Amino acid sequence: MSALSDYRRREQSISYSAEPAGMGLEQELMTINMGPHHPSTHGVLRLILTLEGEIVRDIKPIIGYVHTGIEKTAEQKAYWKVIPVVERMDYLAYYFNSYAYCGAVEKLLEVEVPKRAQYLRVIHMELNRIMSHLVWLGTSCIDLGAIGVWWYCFREREAVLDLFEMSSGQRMHTRYFQVGGVIEDIPRGWAERVKRFTQTMRHRSEQYSALLDKNEIFLQRMRNTGTVDEETLLDLGVTGPLLRATGNPWDLRKAAPYCSYEDFRFKIPVGTTGDNYDRYRVRHAEIIESCEIIDQALDGLPEGPFITEDRKVALPPRHELATSMEALIHHFKLVTEGFRVPPGEVYFPIESPRGELGCFVRSDGSSKPARVHMRDPSFVNLQATAPASRDTYIADLVATLAMLDPVLGGVDR
Repeated sequence: MSALSDYRRREQSISYSAEPAGMGLEQELMTINMGPHHPSTHGVLRLILTLEGEIVRDIKPIIGYVHTGIEKTAEQKAYWKVIPVVERMDYLAYYFNSYAYCGAVEKLLEVEVPKRAQYLRVIHMELNRIMSHLVWLGTSCIDLGAIGVWWYCFREREAVLDLFEMSSGQRMHTRYFQVGGVIEDIPRGWAERVKRFTQTMRHRSEQYSALLDKNEIFLQRMRNTGTVDEETLLDLGVTGPLLRATGNPWDLRKAAPYCSYEDFRFKIPVGTTGDNYDRYRVRHAEIIESCEIIDQALDGLPEGPFITEDRKVALPPRHELATSMEALIHHFKLVTEGFRVPPGEVYFPIESPRGELGCFVRSDGSSKPARVHMRDPSFVNLQATAPASRDTYIADLVATLAMLDPVLGGVDR
């Protein structure tokens, strides 16, 4: 049996238990497709809906339409060549993808990352968190008919991408993080420009609130819709803003600090009921907290190297190649073969914009990983679609899906 026919057989075997509870009369149910090419699914996501009129009685997410084989591809490349591959999974959180992978490899190598490199990583990751939340807010407002907010959010997003271009040379998928640190120190004037951005971002965030928090249509679409309780989310393994919206303050930056996050003072925004409005408020507040972290990191940015000085792991500075034969040999070996990692396996979790992003790496002692696997939060959080949308209107399903914030590149990878 071919792979395609096997997929069709499994697809057609999906059963529906969509009988409305407590209804004595038979109800007419209709099964329809929503997606995979639908503007409100935020990616190539297919939802098989069982409807009773406009009420969603059952929902089955079908994934895999943008499967790219990234994890298997990573096993065919040298460790340092994997970084640009994993960055393309969750394409709105590329700094987090690369840091989860680099952190796992650094743990296997027992490489000490310089303090300055850790702070630079924090600054870029928090800028990335702001950018991701801006894309989420703008696209979610389009789903609700508020297109003006989309323009404003993407105005600030462009400012973040300008900062990434200034520090790394690329706007997206920058490959700025390296095993052992970052590829280059920040250029002159970049820190001052980031400071100006965080000040502007706080003001613009207040403008978003002024537009949305007193908008009666927005409030009716958000409040008391898509509610899922904390226990259900914990049973499903859901993390990030979705879990924090129920009142659970779980955040790996506080619960299990990494990359010097213990050096910074910031709050963990939480909700109360776990509905769509709480999810909106949590992410909105996280933008402000990210600005606080960035300002503290810039004010306390340590002096020193921006990457490890272990020449068996990091490329030597270019100016050494003309004067040092040893540096030339290290450069040649790293570029042609890569570094070897001691045998072992490790799981390295971090807090991405969508929840716990973890990278599992197994080494067999060679210059290529024997296994790479990512725990992508969008994949796990997608399980909350059904409990959040059952017995609600189709219009509420659109709002709920927007507030779940799935990125299908990370789901399928």
